[in-house]
Amino acid sequence: MLKFLFFMIFMIPLCFMFNFWWVFQSLIFLLLFMFMFMFSYFFCWGGISYMFGCDYISYGLILLSFWICVLMIMASESVLRHKYFSSFFLLMILFLLIMLFCTFGSMNLFSFYLFFESSLIPTLFLILGWGYQPERLQAGVYLLFYTLLASLPMLVCIMYMYEYCGSINFSLFNMMYNCNVLIYLGMIIAFLVKMPMFMVHLWLPKAHVEAPVSGSMILAGVLLKLGGYGLLRVYIILMSIGIKLNYMWISISLVGGVLVSLICMRQTDLKALIAYSSVAHMGIVIGGMMTLFYWGFCGSYTLMIAHGLCSSGLFCLANISYERLGSRSLLINKGLMNFMPSLAMWWFLLSSCNMAAPPSLNLLGEISLLNSLVSWSWLSMVMLILLSFFSAAYTLYLFSYSQHGMIYSGIYSCSLGYTREFLLLFLHWFPLNLLILKGDIIMIWM
Repeated sequence: MLKFLFFMIFMIPLCFMFNFWWVFQSLIFLLLFMFMFMFSYFFCWGGISYMFGCDYISYGLILLSFWICVLMIMASESVLRHKYFSSFFLLMILFLLIMLFCTFGSMNLFSFYLFFESSLIPTLFLILGWGYQPERLQAGVYLLFYTLLASLPMLVCIMYMYEYCGSINFSLFNMMYNCNVLIYLGMIIAFLVKMPMFMVHLWLPKAHVEAPVSGSMILAGVLLKLGGYGLLRVYIILMSIGIKLNYMWISISLVGGVLVSLICMRQTDLKALIAYSSVAHMGIVIGGMMTLFYWGFCGSYTLMIAHGLCSSGLFCLANISYERLGSRSLLINKGLMNFMPSLAMWWFLLSSCNMAAPPSLNLLGEISLLNSLVSWSWLSMVMLILLSFFSAAYTLYLFSYSQHGMIYSGIYSCSLGYTREFLLLFLHWFPLNLLILKGDIIMIWM
């Protein structure tokens, strides 16, 4: 793992070299393919060096981080075109990538916590430095306070665990039988806010609406997955108390998912709609994970990877429309099928993935999450029916309102996308539908 880390650290000077934007991107692609060949066929930690290593769960998420960071550079070409501090922009993306790599590659809980918090800093800089509206300051403060306040109790719990168990290494975790409620809450609330769970989700739509396209992509693509990854790791310790108390989180997540879906139906801002749909999807992920069933763990992992690609692609689409029309409002972004006919197909493909239509990876994840939740309690079926229905409803609302209807009269021309944009969308959609052919890798990892 250190060889990849040093590769990234030595790329820092490239950020400041003139005309090295696409070279930088190609090097991250190279790094991605080198990492791809490190696939561990064992069910244990591989590639161990110092305090870093990777197993099945972290392998998929590190790969996702590389992939989304490459696509962020491809999507943010306007930063290069307008010479808007492009070298610092690349530095921020590289810093974020290093932090994510270290977070997912950490083998003990304390270093995981350290890098988990550090990934906030570059995200904050992306929002504050390259965001659109003056409200981005408020969004940054929201992001910082929500996530930092929730994570401080976790640090205390990590110290306590080190005292109690004698080790905070992931591979040496075992169940704590006399775990009290405070430790249970301290360990998981940080992750629930990061996911985000309904009721502590208010920072997410705000951050998305103010963030540039790259900020939205990394936020939806990878940073929400940090919470899920953390939960997958710590539930080994909290299993005994989790069985008694998890029904609270499952209830909040499922009811919250339905309520957020209803909120989606009345959004006029494209980005806000996609951001709220992320909250609804993460609700079902939390629900499935909290059942503590094998199906739920595998399904939540699958849906996290699928949602990362799908949501990121939808934010790219919203940004492509925004660059042409100068607005993200659905009142202006309508009839786009007449304006950008070649993009209508991509809107359709990514929207259908968002509502878990086959053959997308979302379908595989949602099927196993439905299985785990219904086998946990058949009463959850009521909420799951509503959740699935409204998920399709707001996705169709997004697609039909933006593509059909009378085109806004202020726009005259017919606009075509650049090859770069089509490649960008293809690279979101293709792995999303390719991975279902190898579903066994994603579903059988424990």
